[in-house]
This record gives sequence, C-alpha cells and structure tokens, in this order.
Amino acid sequence: MTETPQTDSEQQQDIRVDRGDGVVEVTFDRPHRHNAFTRDMYAQMRELCAELAGDRDTRVLVLRGAGGRAFAAGNEISDFLEQDAVAYEDWIRELLESLFALPQVTVAAIDGVCVGGGLAVATHCDLRIATPHSRFGYPIARTLGNALAGSIVYRCASVFGESLTREMLLASRLVDAPRAQAVGALMSVTDDLDAELERVIDGLRAASPVTIRATKGQLLDRARRLEASPEGDADLLREVYTGPDFAEGVRAFLAKEKPAFRG
Repeated sequence: MTETPQTDSEQQQDIRVDRGDGVVEVTFDRPHRHNAFTRDMYAQMRELCAELAGDRDTRVLVLRGAGGRAFAAGNEISDFLEQDAVAYEDWIRELLESLFALPQVTVAAIDGVCVGGGLAVATHCDLRIATPHSRFGYPIARTLGNALAGSIVYRCASVFGESLTREMLLASRLVDAPRAQAVGALMSVTDDLDAELERVIDGLRAASPVTIRATKGQLLDRARRLEASPEGDADLLREVYTGPDFAEGVRAFLAKEKPAFRG
C-alpha cells in the first residue's frame, strides 16, 4: 500500500500501524524471527480489533509481514512455556474471532512463509493475496507435536478445503501459492504485491459500506454455526500440551535439533 499525505504511522515494538484514507495497515515487523507472533504482538492486535469494532470511518484493514520472507512463521515458542498453553491458545482464539468479526474488510497481503499462527491469522481475514513464492501450512506434526483448536482447523478447511487441510496437518506439507489460488484460498498471486493491494483497496473504497456490512453479517452468522469448537476441545488440547511429544518438540526446537516423537 502506498503512503498518502494523510497517513499517520505508529510504531509499537514489533508491530507497525499506518493509517490513512479509510485504510489501516498493520505490518508484523520481526523479520529476524520471520515475524513470529509474540504475546505482546497478539495483545496489540487485540487492542486494535477492539478499537476497529466500532469504527465506521475505516473501511479496510490490511495485514502484512516485513522483510519479504514471511507473513508470519507461527508463534514465539517461548511464550507457551511461560504460561498455561491451553489458556494461551484460547486467548489467541478470542483474538482470531474478533479479527474475523470486524466490520471492515480484512486483507492478508502475504509475501513468503505463512504457517502456524500466521496461517491462522490469514485464514481469519476476508481476502488473501500473495506473491508466487509464498507457502502455507501447519507442519506441527513434524515440529512441535502440538495441536490446533477445532475452530482454527475448521477455518482452514473453509478457506483451503478439507483435502488440502488434511495434507497440511497430517502430511506436514506446505502448499504453494499457485495451488492455494487454484482452490480459491487466494484471490490473486502477483509479483507486485503493492500494486495488487492498491487495486483491491480501490475496489473496496468504491463498494457500498451497507452491502459490505450486510454481506459480512450473513457470512459471519453461517461461520459461527458451522465452525464452533467441538465439545471437549480444551480437554484434548490440554492432553496434547502436557504430553511427551510437545515437551520433546519444544526441546528439539530450542536446541535446533530434529525431534524424536514417541507418542
């Protein structure tokens, strides 16, 4: 997104927020860590979503990552070790639901790796555009040995389809941008992300706010009925996060070794 004279920029540690002409652009700015989300970053996004929920002047929210290598590569693992992992997952899920429920049209502009928490954020946006080298997935079965909340799995399946979601989670394979576009998960794949983002924003500025609000309301109602977390979801997550595979996954990740999962 190109800057306009009206734009105000805010720097909040690892998140940069630019505002102007009905658009808020958020840049995840930890390129040295592939923009992996920290608890502070999630907290800042929660605050922004709470602010935007009642904002009728902002029409579009754009999310993107700095550095050209990643949208966001999951979560900062050390944050899971400092608190109850299941409670932390639930806290993140609340943020994702508030992002999904925003009245603004949300656009994920993806340039590079979009996995784990990054993919969860991107699939809770309304629209996604990406560069050709971008890749998507949840390779947690080969890395950390954790699990996802049911609602996050359902959202991925809604965007990528059940077959690709199974491939991501069970085979730990990453999906490239052309394949993601072929199943409708991406609205476009482009070498010039900024130019395509401007075209998308221009179209959204010209759209009827009444139509957008009514349409999002209908979509949200359907999604909430179909994608609610199943009964016992928290118990399942707690069993995984307190089990031996997650402990081994974290140990190996921090030691930069290949995990030896035993189940």
